[in-house]
Amino acid sequence: MKRIFTPLTKELIKSLNVGDEILLTGIIYTARDQAHKRLIKEIGKRRNLIKDKIIYYCGPTQTPKGKIIGSAGPTTSSRMDEFTPKLLAAGLIAMIGKGARSEKVRQSIKRHKAVYFLAPAGCGALLSQKIKSKRIVAYKDLGPEAIYELKVKDFPLIVGIDSKGRSIYDTK
Repeated sequence: MKRIFTPLTKELIKSLNVGDEILLTGIIYTARDQAHKRLIKEIGKRRNLIKDKIIYYCGPTQTPKGKIIGSAGPTTSSRMDEFTPKLLAAGLIAMIGKGARSEKVRQSIKRHKAVYFLAPAGCGALLSQKIKSKRIVAYKDLGPEAIYELKVKDFPLIVGIDSKGRSIYDTK
């Protein structure tokens, strides 16, 4: 198990290999379908919300009283595949989600020397315990699909696609 911290550097990303088990500590940002649509429209128009950032495909549930966040499990990543190459070209450095990615996304990850992490599916309540703070940073009107900044500690991940383009889903 490797412990890594944000911000991620290109050197660190290059050192990660498909299948590596990770405990991530630092800042990540949630974004799902509707936020991705807005991010794509804003590339080059205003502050770059994604440059050198990690996007977690997650729309947290309502926060129970006394908790930091509701259930915060990963969303199926392929839903964001149409947006991902443009976001990687604009500086996105890593993504967290669940499931396989398209060949186009895999090649884009390799081209931009990024990384795709897998979060354990079906463990939203457990993952929420690894989130130490949250705040909305963009698109508040989207409710749970707003972009949240999350501070995480020992967030469990697996490298699903490394910067060399190797995928955990390859069957070769």
